[in-house]
Amino acid sequence: MPIATVNPATGETLKTFAELGPEDVERRLATADAAFRAYRTTGFAERSRLLRHAAELLDDDRDDIARTMTTEMGKPLAAARAEAAKCAKAMRWYAGNAEALLADETPPEAEARDAGASVARVHYRPLGVVLAVMPWNFPLWQVVRFAAPALMAGNVGLLKHASNVPQTALYLEDLFLRAGFPEGCFQTLLIGSGAVEAVLRDPRVAAATLTGSEPAGRAVAAVAGDEVKKTVLELGGSDPYVVLPSADLARAVRTAVTARVQNNGQSCIAAKRFIVHTDVYDAFAERFTALMEGLTVGDPMAESTDVGPLATERGRADLEELVDDALRRGATALCGGRRPAGREHGWYYEPTVLAGVTPEMRIHREEAFGPVATLYRVDGVDEAIAVANDSPFGLSSNVWTRDEEEQRRFVRDMEAGGVFFNGMTASHPALPFGGVKRSGYGRELSGHGIREFCNVTTVWYGAEPGA
Repeated sequence: MPIATVNPATGETLKTFAELGPEDVERRLATADAAFRAYRTTGFAERSRLLRHAAELLDDDRDDIARTMTTEMGKPLAAARAEAAKCAKAMRWYAGNAEALLADETPPEAEARDAGASVARVHYRPLGVVLAVMPWNFPLWQVVRFAAPALMAGNVGLLKHASNVPQTALYLEDLFLRAGFPEGCFQTLLIGSGAVEAVLRDPRVAAATLTGSEPAGRAVAAVAGDEVKKTVLELGGSDPYVVLPSADLARAVRTAVTARVQNNGQSCIAAKRFIVHTDVYDAFAERFTALMEGLTVGDPMAESTDVGPLATERGRADLEELVDDALRRGATALCGGRRPAGREHGWYYEPTVLAGVTPEMRIHREEAFGPVATLYRVDGVDEAIAVANDSPFGLSSNVWTRDEEEQRRFVRDMEAGGVFFNGMTASHPALPFGGVKRSGYGRELSGHGIREFCNVTTVWYGAEPGA
């Protein structure tokens, strides 16, 4: 795939970029390695000052970088602005909390003496150069939720971004440089996917993090495993959205629409499978379909647009294949199921609701990365949990019930990295984020995320420190 900005609203190639050659990559690896050796010794106060400055600059740049993101991957402009604001918030959160999250820990004196020590401590030390392989769907947020904690922990970053968001990728490198981070602390590598393995195998790279598809995660994990290097993977999701009789149905329906079409439906944590109790199924399906059908599909730069184009032509083709397979096998399109009329250019697809989905349909097992929802009717909590867990993915989940016993059941039995009651899944710097099963492993955000790329060091003193 060429490294280029291609406007998904028109299909027009706006700008192309040359891929870095081996000598350029080597120079950046050497710069990153040298930067880490110096940057690792900086204190939290200095790192915090730099990251807060980056947040201030991002606030100033919000409108411009939002337009860049919308141009490159098609999200509505309002959503792009919100993404930039969320990134600045996350930077400030880590700038203010990293020191406490990585504070030295001292086991109780009795336990230390039982271990033969006068004093024992646990220190969190940075690992080194971390390679980040990131996707296009949240081109700022996916990177910042790695970069902010990694930099605050004393690591340095190399970004291999998706090939269709090169201008956003280059902006991030420039942002951290303008904020005052030393050269080499954060660099963008304009390389294709075929060049990732060599970078990951380089001994100067200590670890990797990837957000993206399951095949991409498998490839990076295989190389990292061969090199015995730490990885964090956030892969696909096909999140369930369960609605039970005690739910506030009006709120559940409104939220369901947002949960499905956020980011034009191209979000790993978007609700995709709507599992509704038979007592409220008909009412939910009618209201949900009406709202989905009423969404405005159009130019993502227009403030009135609810759903813009899909980011790539291949992405739309993949989505069409899933929907067409389901329809051939007996599913019913309550709305959508086609490209919108009158839009000959750009990669648009109508908001779609499919009913009558069965296990032999591909969409039952595969992630639908676009504004397509699948409806399931269930008779009770046991069946709802069984259908929710009948997926190779386990990123997050949404459950609408006001019954406390039902809530306890879902907390205990849901196979997912998160369970959100009476609301929609969302990421926040203070909450750990990640999944199970084929949705990956490890966690981003919160204290769990910042410690993923730290060397947890046991320090044992046979006598009092300094004695």
